[in-house]
Amino acid sequence: MPATRVPLPRRGLPVLAVLPLLALAACGYGSEAAKDDSAQKVAAGAKKIDGLDTVKIGYFGNLTHATALVGRDRGIFQKELGATKAEYATFNAGPSEIEALNSGSIDIGWIGPSPAINGWTKSGGKSLKIVGGSASGGVKLVVNPKKVKSLKDVRGKKIATPQLGNTQDVAFLNWAAEQGWKVDAQSGKGDVTVVRSDNKVTPDAFKNGSIDGAWVPEPTASKLVAEGGKVLLDESDLWPDKKFVITNIIVSQKFLKDHPKAVEAVLRASVRTNKWINAHPDEAKAAANKQLEADSGKALPAAVLDPAWKSIRITDDPLAATLNAEADHAVKAGLLEKPALNGIYDLTILNKVLGAEGEPKVDAAGLGTS
Repeated sequence: MPATRVPLPRRGLPVLAVLPLLALAACGYGSEAAKDDSAQKVAAGAKKIDGLDTVKIGYFGNLTHATALVGRDRGIFQKELGATKAEYATFNAGPSEIEALNSGSIDIGWIGPSPAINGWTKSGGKSLKIVGGSASGGVKLVVNPKKVKSLKDVRGKKIATPQLGNTQDVAFLNWAAEQGWKVDAQSGKGDVTVVRSDNKVTPDAFKNGSIDGAWVPEPTASKLVAEGGKVLLDESDLWPDKKFVITNIIVSQKFLKDHPKAVEAVLRASVRTNKWINAHPDEAKAAANKQLEADSGKALPAAVLDPAWKSIRITDDPLAATLNAEADHAVKAGLLEKPALNGIYDLTILNKVLGAEGEPKVDAAGLGTS
């Protein structure tokens, strides 16, 4: 299948009715707004990279975007960019970040797999490239233990997912199908009732009993636990080696072509941030929460932050094979035809950085230049 083919939705649905839904992000707790980090000083004698005044970086106010949160808080991106100023914008959902990337409002960003797939397919493979990994895991099925005591009890219950066609929605639909249950992907009706609920309101819906559980990312999962919920299933347990992509790094193809040194600087900052996070988990957790508070005005309480942080794995590896599997799950759910993902990755610069840092290189699982 040629890389420029846009996948067509099944059941006669219009292309534009379905594909934007697949771009919806895992979750977001920030707001769309570029922020000026005046506290992060440019080192004396630093030079601009590629002659750029700024590099515009996007991410979600979400713990699964810890690399961006910690890298910003500690000034690591600014350090690697020299006299080129790091500017930031936070987003609540995938479509707005993809739109910002396409319009040039941001140059590079942290984003979930479904919006990356959709941004690629909608543009015929011309808008973006995945250039690095960031996080794995951090997704759980949390239920009301009074109503759901085992996995088989999920049948007949109301389970929330963030939105139709988003990464967690697809994962839950796929899991339900593997149990032998039938669910109409569009309406959410069937052997299980799928309730599409914004992550910011899901805890209240759980608390008032309008849902029986939710398949959600962190920190929403831990918020439900704090409301009396029980973790019935960790999605990591469903994947080989308990690893699956939840956050990747994407870049505008034009920016990648015109400013490879700037992309290299951001990826070097990402790799060094990830290394610091994994070496200093407690300090990194505090740094991430500090940036979350700066972005949203509210830090996460320890009862939510601590368990949420433990379930997320920070990684440079984009886990390309799992991206392909997640696309296959969307196909099985009836949400789209098989997407043409060949070429979605360009890991050339990342592998250059990893080699220079003495870290093992990663591969694109046959879906790009590695």
